[in-house]
Amino acid sequence: MGRIKQLDSQTANMIAAGEVVERPMGVVKELVDNAIDAGATRIDISVEEGGISKITVSDNGIGMDADDAQMAFQRHATSKIRTQNDLWSIHTLGFRGEALPSIASVAKVTMITSDGTDATKIVIEYGQVSSVSAYPCNQGTEITVEGLFYRTPARLKHMRSGSYEASLIQDVISRFALSHPEISFHLISDGRDALRTTGQGNLLEVIYQVAGRAAAENAIPVSFEDYDYKVTGYLIKPMITRASRSMMYVFLNQRMVRTYKLYKAIQDGYEDFIVKGRYPLCVLQITMDPHLLDVNVHPSKWEVRLSKEIQLEYLIKDNVRKALAGTSLAPKVEVAQARQEYYEPIRFDTDQLIREAETKQKPPGTSTIPFEAQEVRKPEPEKPAEAKPEVREPEAQAQPEKEESFYESIAREAEADNAVLRRLNAEVSEPENEYKPIHQEFPHMDVIGQFHEKFILCAVKEGLAIIDQHAAQERVHYEEYCQKLNQNPVMMDCLVPLTVHAGSDLVRRVDELNAAASDLHITFEPFGPDTLAVHSVPAWMKDIEEIPFLEDVLDQFRNDRESKYTRMEKKRIATMACHHSIRFNRSLTMDEMKEVVRQLSLCENPYHCPHGRPTYVILDEKELTKEFLR
Repeated sequence: MGRIKQLDSQTANMIAAGEVVERPMGVVKELVDNAIDAGATRIDISVEEGGISKITVSDNGIGMDADDAQMAFQRHATSKIRTQNDLWSIHTLGFRGEALPSIASVAKVTMITSDGTDATKIVIEYGQVSSVSAYPCNQGTEITVEGLFYRTPARLKHMRSGSYEASLIQDVISRFALSHPEISFHLISDGRDALRTTGQGNLLEVIYQVAGRAAAENAIPVSFEDYDYKVTGYLIKPMITRASRSMMYVFLNQRMVRTYKLYKAIQDGYEDFIVKGRYPLCVLQITMDPHLLDVNVHPSKWEVRLSKEIQLEYLIKDNVRKALAGTSLAPKVEVAQARQEYYEPIRFDTDQLIREAETKQKPPGTSTIPFEAQEVRKPEPEKPAEAKPEVREPEAQAQPEKEESFYESIAREAEADNAVLRRLNAEVSEPENEYKPIHQEFPHMDVIGQFHEKFILCAVKEGLAIIDQHAAQERVHYEEYCQKLNQNPVMMDCLVPLTVHAGSDLVRRVDELNAAASDLHITFEPFGPDTLAVHSVPAWMKDIEEIPFLEDVLDQFRNDRESKYTRMEKKRIATMACHHSIRFNRSLTMDEMKEVVRQLSLCENPYHCPHGRPTYVILDEKELTKEFLR
């Protein structure tokens, strides 16, 4: 008796803090969540030493009066929900009422807030209320967190360097800015501006700030929906990739989440356009009925559960592929400056300089006399020079350009950035969610010739197109093989039926299984209580092990994944296409080169080979002209 006791509120809050406040980034996320829920249009974040020393978040939201300000630090006190039924339809980022008491239990928290009429200042030190007083301030809320985890050294010792923690905070603020482009965010890290957005609602402008100019210039607007989900945002063309998923931004009802199944659906949509091991960039906002989204999974709210998740995966994958297939994806190559003027440093060997000057001044054939033996002559009065025709040197060779200063270079780069932003703003003057399908035609190419028996050179409207003859043939053969294998394949009857252990659950669902595997032209029949039999298979299966392949089909169906041949055997088809394509170091006639270009133009995706490498690139005519100083 008496072994079980109820924990005091301070201990309970510290336990909850272990899940809610894992590191300084978690504190910033929770405070910004509250600021957004308060209707703020401007949020300022300042951190010192990666947030370990100090975090300040201020907003211009609705604020609180004195009673609400004190109640906010009580556990499970919230203004977001009222009854248990509200958990089924959550429209706010926060709702659990655990963030502020958890933060206050492991740090010193100072909150200054005003609702426009009543202003209050509250100081709480590691769970104990230190002071509550009236404090004049503007409407809104400012929360300062200091000494995070100083009294919990077990957690503090697991913190990494201040710069690493600051990078995590900048990443989460970038996600807030992308999910809420209508809010102005300003992040200051150790006294320096780390991120600033205008809050004008222009998502493309925020992409420019977060991912850079190249990503913004290669962004493809998308908008698609079905009965339950609506997806809007931007896909970045596949010539820009990353080594991780860190630049794949997916938001559910403007909430940042980690949902790897949706990441995988996006990757599947990009599969034919990027090489293996690289990841795409995208910003997608998914809107749905809150009843389809369960956010009450983990206190940190990074993990969620989706109803009809498979339906959403197919919607994203199919429409991402369609959007990329209807866009010109041929990369344009920027020509680097080929010539750089070299300035020899000034030497202070005066004797050597004099000898060189004499050598240049004397006409050919005259002997060089030592400087000491020369007769010193008085300078003769200069005669008026005859008028000579002016010889104008090229601008690039007239005189060396003056080296610009550091400040001049910064000003030039800033002006260039502003010009790009003005152009991007002009391009998105129409409503952002209004999507117009893009259907780019394959450019007209006039074959010029072959380069080093590897590349086909063609003249296009933009400049010079360089086609990889092997990659182009790979794409042509790959699509031919996919079409032949998926439409009316030659069937072979099995002398002995192929039997696969499937389990009684799949035997009962054999009709659903046959419908899902119809693209394979394989029909399963029950053969006992837990076994399926196949009596005929397509001819293309003669070169593979049939039983393991059929087992893979069953596993794909059991996991509700796609069972199409082009998906399961993509690597094998790509290998077949590679082996039957034109190799490097093979000379082609003019007719053969024209035929390669013609076949490539008929492909569904003429821009990439089956392995994701580009089939051709374009050298811009303007860049080439600059190289010849025109």
